Amino acid sequence: MTPRSMEGVSREVSVSDSTLEVAKATKSIKDRKPNRRQFLGRVGIAATAAGVLNNVPRAFAQSDFSQVQPQNGIDPRVAKALALRVAAATKDAAVPVPPHTTNGDEVRYPDKSATYTKGLLQDDIGVVNLAAYQSFKKALKSGLNSDFEAMIIGGTRTQNGPQGAFAFDMEGCDSVQYGNAASSDDPTGPAIVPPFAQISSADYGTQLTELYWGSLLRDVAFTDYATNSTAIAAAAELSGMSSYRGPRDAQGKVTPDLLFRGGFAGETIGPYISQFMITPCTYGVQPIDQLLKTLVPGVDYMTDPTTFLQVQNGISTGQSLQYDSVRRYLHDGRGLSSYTHDDVLHQAYFTAFLMMGSSKMPVNPGNPYSASRTQNGFDTFGGPDFAACTGEVAAKALHRVWYQKWLVHLVHRPESGGGVLHQILSGNQNKINAHLDGGVLNSQAVAQSFSKYGTYFLSQAFPEGSPTHPSYPTGHGMVAGAGITFLKFFFDESYVIQNPMVPTSDGLALVPYTGGDAGQITVGGELNKLAHNVSFGHGIHAGIHWRQDSDVSIQLGEAFAISVLKDRAKTYHEKFSISFTKLDGHKVTISN
Repeated sequence: MTPRSMEGVSREVSVSDSTLEVAKATKSIKDRKPNRRQFLGRVGIAATAAGVLNNVPRAFAQSDFSQVQPQNGIDPRVAKALALRVAAATKDAAVPVPPHTTNGDEVRYPDKSATYTKGLLQDDIGVVNLAAYQSFKKALKSGLNSDFEAMIIGGTRTQNGPQGAFAFDMEGCDSVQYGNAASSDDPTGPAIVPPFAQISSADYGTQLTELYWGSLLRDVAFTDYATNSTAIAAAAELSGMSSYRGPRDAQGKVTPDLLFRGGFAGETIGPYISQFMITPCTYGVQPIDQLLKTLVPGVDYMTDPTTFLQVQNGISTGQSLQYDSVRRYLHDGRGLSSYTHDDVLHQAYFTAFLMMGSSKMPVNPGNPYSASRTQNGFDTFGGPDFAACTGEVAAKALHRVWYQKWLVHLVHRPESGGGVLHQILSGNQNKINAHLDGGVLNSQAVAQSFSKYGTYFLSQAFPEGSPTHPSYPTGHGMVAGAGITFLKFFFDESYVIQNPMVPTSDGLALVPYTGGDAGQITVGGELNKLAHNVSFGHGIHAGIHWRQDSDVSIQLGEAFAISVLKDRAKTYHEKFSISFTKLDGHKVTISN
């Protein structure tokens, strides 16, 4: 995708609109009752900026900046840039801070057996050393580097970037402005970050059951689920669990084909793996065949008490990943786990952009150049703009999810849930405070896992288990939601993908997909599927994230991306109105 560059474009710029925006946004903040976490001094800053802009000379409205001389100490274009930045920041600051509601398990269980504590000094399986926990909480409360350095850890493994939770950005709503309420752009939509399921609930138990089935099906090709006895048993058990969060068929059943799929539009159409994860494309003149290096089948970790407790303490077990010598297309849970263990977080969405460009898929109909006879987009609404945004929004998105992980929810990992389950079923309920629902304690998935490993731990795809940061929400899901939202903004989500493919059951080749729904596979549906493929690859298939982590995080990523797009819309010179479909089915329009 190498469209022609634009040269010699003159710009007509006026200060009046931006000054009015600043004034309106400032009045909005003055009229709003302050909440407990509003930015200090934002009204004063906005008013000062508005005052400065009101003194900008009338020559600022000229379209030829080269003929305008700086006056009153401020250059006209600099003043315009200031107006845009202040107006966006002021408008974002007016978004109310929602409740940040936890599941209450941290307070409910004094031994913290239902709270994230990985890497801190552990007293037993599922039980953290309380002095270590208090050192951890002290750091999170103060934010001081000295307190983070004083945390009491159990080995040499470090906590994964906790200070990122305190980071700020210059674009989009702040981390604190997302929580247990609908997003500001869709007041009737779902809560963006609701509380996580309580450990004793049927919901939590069902999610843990699903993870045990995912671990047992790690090496089964998705195309073989329909005839695989374990997949059939998994679908039957999950069908009977009323709190199951995944999709069901018209009869309310979970079929083998629906296992581990997401519930957003288009995700149950076509093969399990998104076309964006398997279709060859090019990176400039460099071919990308999408064959990947994946982990060898049959090798799982942390299924015995010794290595489990070593990992919880942050002590290396001495085990390492083993890779298959043959590259394969993504075709099973092990492959998706392999992909997400080493991916660059925005990799899947950048590759999707490459695939859409290589296949010459149409841009969003609202693109201002879609019908132009004389121009095309380039650094705005063109290839460089499309390509850079996937990485840029990923970095910003992580700040939002890190805030939720560390400073609000502190949800423990599925491996820790498996540790609690192991203690209970091994007759050690007296050693821990937390309790589990009977549904998971008596599940077929747990029974089959015990038969395979001889313990009740949830097997892991990686020797180190999960990363050392809290589970909910998930970074992979957050980046997924943000990445696909930008791609829907740039490309036509309704475009039907031509000649869809599916990997063979050994992952060695691609063959045409001939299902009856082959003509219904759209860009929008496959982007939604891509988000869950990646997030579930790092979750259900690897054993390190809950389904709720992925579902919520993808929607959180979308909400943040929309906030960024609304801010960014004002920076484009081209006039445009671009619409796309949100994950909840509502339409959103970004316009300047």
